[in-house]
Amino acid sequence: MKRHEKLQDLSREHHDALRLALHAKRAALSGDVAQVAASALACVNAFSLELDPHFVIEENDFLPPLAQSGEPELAQRTLNEHTELRRLVAQLRQPDAATLLGFSELLSAHVRFEERELFEVIERHIGNKAFARSI
Repeated sequence: MKRHEKLQDLSREHHDALRLALHAKRAALSGDVAQVAASALACVNAFSLELDPHFVIEENDFLPPLAQSGEPELAQRTLNEHTELRRLVAQLRQPDAATLLGFSELLSAHVRFEERELFEVIERHIGNKAFARSI
């Protein structure tokens, strides 16, 4: 699906996030402590370098105008999931398979939510001049 130009980079980053989530899930289910530790470190690093900056863009540029445009529940759900992902990644500094699995599953579900629901609604609102001025 072709995304609005303001969402294209974020949408492309979702592919990398899904790949990270898949590798993390495989490591978590492997039962191999070394794989869990390596994957947890990869998640922590990717979160710092890629995912958190992605979240900040969404939180600063898209969620406030979305909430003001009559979609506060979608904005709040996004913020809640970002908060939970931040909490889980902080726990991954002390890696364990259960936390890694939880992180991978939430990250995958979150990306799918953004692509299937959040971005669809944002694109509908981008045509609104007040919304477009905010982003």
